[in-house]
Amino acid sequence: MSDALTYHTRFTPEEFDAQYNLRAGRPDYEVTVIPGWTNASETARATLDCATDIRYGEGEKQKLDVFRCGDRSAPTLVYFHGGYWQRGDKSVYSFLATPFVAARVNVVVVGYDLCPAVTITRISEEAREAMTYIWREAADLQINPDRITVMGHSAGGHITQMMMATAWTSVGTDLPADLIKAGIPVSPLSYLEPVRLTEALNAGIRMDPAEAQAESPMTKHPPCTNAPQLVVVGGAETQEFHRQARMYSEKYATPARPMEVYIVPGVDHFDELNVLADPGSPFFAKTCAMLGL
Repeated sequence: MSDALTYHTRFTPEEFDAQYNLRAGRPDYEVTVIPGWTNASETARATLDCATDIRYGEGEKQKLDVFRCGDRSAPTLVYFHGGYWQRGDKSVYSFLATPFVAARVNVVVVGYDLCPAVTITRISEEAREAMTYIWREAADLQINPDRITVMGHSAGGHITQMMMATAWTSVGTDLPADLIKAGIPVSPLSYLEPVRLTEALNAGIRMDPAEAQAESPMTKHPPCTNAPQLVVVGGAETQEFHRQARMYSEKYATPARPMEVYIVPGVDHFDELNVLADPGSPFFAKTCAMLGL
């Protein structure tokens, strides 16, 4: 195995926790970060043209929200939230739709079942079910199925990479190979073994070595098309999150498959989403460029 995939042997469990257990470094997470996002998301749902809790699968949380800009031909941004596959809810992230709808983008925010009720393997399957539903039901959702970009943060970044690695014609014979036109994994977890070794996190995920190997984009899931990707990480994030972003782009970028690594200046794992929601930020502008605006 390459050096990029064996570095975790140099870390102690305590060092892993410091690198990956990010909420421990933000004591205001439950009192400031989440309430701020939740309030802004309630405003978004109250003021935007949206349809919420559209079921795309049988799982309890297999629902999605659509935020419409009023132009069915506009680009479609599909967003998968983070939370280490065991926390979070799509309703917290409606706020991200506000600046994109204003920029003439249709936004879909996807929910999915969480560990330990389901496995990471099943979450990847649910995400494929969501993408298949979005493409097949685009007319009813009033969005453009031919201009889909996928974006996700943290665990959602991993999901984004897994969607880029999906051979869609194998999922459904009616699906196009290039179903996804661009990908934006934000602070992605590209290699899962270090997460498995972070005891505080894996207690809720319950990932074993075989699943960590099988569900890692770095080991089993290269991109299936040459769709461009913007790989994002916060400038103030831990060494491991920078490494997770770099190793993916270094392995899979080619002249035909561009992958820019963009470091959002001065922000940590959580505040980078606040920068994304700022329509005046370079991060927002780079995302719009990926959408073809």
